[in-house]
Amino acid sequence: METLSLISAAFVSFMVVWFSHSKLLEVAKQKNIVDNPNARKLQKRPIPVFGGVAVFVGLIAGLFFAVCLLPEMNEIFPVLLAMLAMFFIGFIDDAIGVSAILRLFIEMFAVLCVTIATGYSIDCFHGLWGITTLPMSLAIPFTLFACVGIINAINMIDGVNGLSSGLGIMSCSIFGSIFIHSGDWSNAVLAFCTTAGLIPFLLHNVFGRTSKMFIGDTGTMILGIMLSWFVISCTHRESEIVVTFQSERFNVIALCLATLAVPVFDTVRVMILRICKGSSPFNPDKTHLHHALLDVGISYSITALIEILINGFIVFAWYLAFRLGATQEVQLYVVIMMALLFVVNLFFFLDYQVKQETKLLATIKEITRLTHFGHQTWWLRMQLWLDKK
Repeated sequence: METLSLISAAFVSFMVVWFSHSKLLEVAKQKNIVDNPNARKLQKRPIPVFGGVAVFVGLIAGLFFAVCLLPEMNEIFPVLLAMLAMFFIGFIDDAIGVSAILRLFIEMFAVLCVTIATGYSIDCFHGLWGITTLPMSLAIPFTLFACVGIINAINMIDGVNGLSSGLGIMSCSIFGSIFIHSGDWSNAVLAFCTTAGLIPFLLHNVFGRTSKMFIGDTGTMILGIMLSWFVISCTHRESEIVVTFQSERFNVIALCLATLAVPVFDTVRVMILRICKGSSPFNPDKTHLHHALLDVGISYSITALIEILINGFIVFAWYLAFRLGATQEVQLYVVIMMALLFVVNLFFFLDYQVKQETKLLATIKEITRLTHFGHQTWWLRMQLWLDKK
């Protein structure tokens, strides 16, 4: 019954986003709710930013359908309210813009409300470094710091077609699979409804031309608060996941960090660099990993794919360490080392090649020409089909 309900709810989310996409696209164009090009942005023409609205509508439709079949879905009601708050602040930001301070305040308020309403927080390290339960005086501030960081990491990583949505699909699929394994069906439905809703958006975002929409702050804020909730659900002291695995070696914190490795480590590196330069950590620039990949000639779509594959590889590295019997500490160190190597060091390596105009850069650019598919027949056919939709 639970599996059928999950599949049905995900299908509803997919179909609602698929059919509502074109309607919301027209509304965004008519109301001029678009992302205009400027010196720091990559697009050359205004692009509608109603993609997050489409995904949210599909997600809500899928969850409403699931509530009729699974009574336990009522448990995530506080999360839906937090998502609604993120929806409104993101929508306003897309439409007229809001200050970083106000957005940060709303993010903290939403996370705090979820923590108080559910009674859950990141309050347990489950034996990592010998630490078990954290006192609430530490757990609440740590939860606020971690979750607000996740929300902003997802928001800041959104710079290339298919990147934030592709990482969202991967992260929600991983969390959803873990929730199914532990019998947490309400969170599993939430994860896979999001995955299903992101898929049609991803197709239009990557392949579409006239049908292209950006997910906008509306979408990234919703996705950020949801992934934050998944981290809380996995790590709190009564987590069903930890009970299910019942292993002293299973490091759920390392799993969560691996699942969000690319946005988290890339954002931390970017913010440290900005602070070192004397600017605000929230001041936008072109120092993300995707900018470095684009600078060496890699196409937008392959740039997104590379970062998604890097994230998948880091998750695999954690899983391999766990299966080989590594301790909790070693599992975490493996995740950190892989992220530093493939997220942080890769940026500095590529940035050095571009700034120094090395001989290797010429070779890299020659190879990266093969990553541009925009004029190939199969790509144009996909674009034509989606734009007609």
